[in-house]
Amino acid sequence: MTDATTKINPVIECILSRRSSKFYDPAATLSDDQIRELVRIGTSAPTSFNLQNWRFIALRTPEAKARLSPIAWSQPAIMDAAVTFIVIGRLADASTLPQRLAPVVEAGIMPAHMVPESERRARSLYDDQPQRQRDEAMRTATFGAAAMIYAAHALGLGSTPMIGFDADAVHREFGLGENEVPAMLLTVGPERAGNWPQKPRMPVADVLDLL
Repeated sequence: MTDATTKINPVIECILSRRSSKFYDPAATLSDDQIRELVRIGTSAPTSFNLQNWRFIALRTPEAKARLSPIAWSQPAIMDAAVTFIVIGRLADASTLPQRLAPVVEAGIMPAHMVPESERRARSLYDDQPQRQRDEAMRTATFGAAAMIYAAHALGLGSTPMIGFDADAVHREFGLGENEVPAMLLTVGPERAGNWPQKPRMPVADVLDLL
């Protein structure tokens, strides 16, 4: 694959040109429909067994953002971005699988007789495995956030994932459930001047082993 090949592929070009945004236009807004569309795209990301164990809280009013800001190091982007998402992973729970797979069966994608076996395999992986359940919550939330990051860039918006927050305080302030983990914050919105381009990455030879 050559540089010329990547430049004519819009998906690859989007990935390679994405950058993290520190500076947002504080006067800009996104409509609720635009926010819903970003989350719809985010939830097309893969999840283990199709558990879809994620949730998103979109803070788009100054009042809502002000609840988050002091428990997230008062980072300016939280208030300035058009929307700040709290990206939540839910502990992997195999008992939810029949409900999650019902639309898959209805759509004719998966035979109904396969559902119990899928649930059995999910239970063998996650039941009584709290660390694995939490790991899956973090993986799921990260996949969803990544899809939203690239979707935002494709739509001409800036975005930045952020881990600078008090997780326990976020849990209390926004009423998260016992099975929910705030994985990251994700700011999204039109940018203002001053953002750097994507930083150079390590050479592939330093991070890849071919066996």
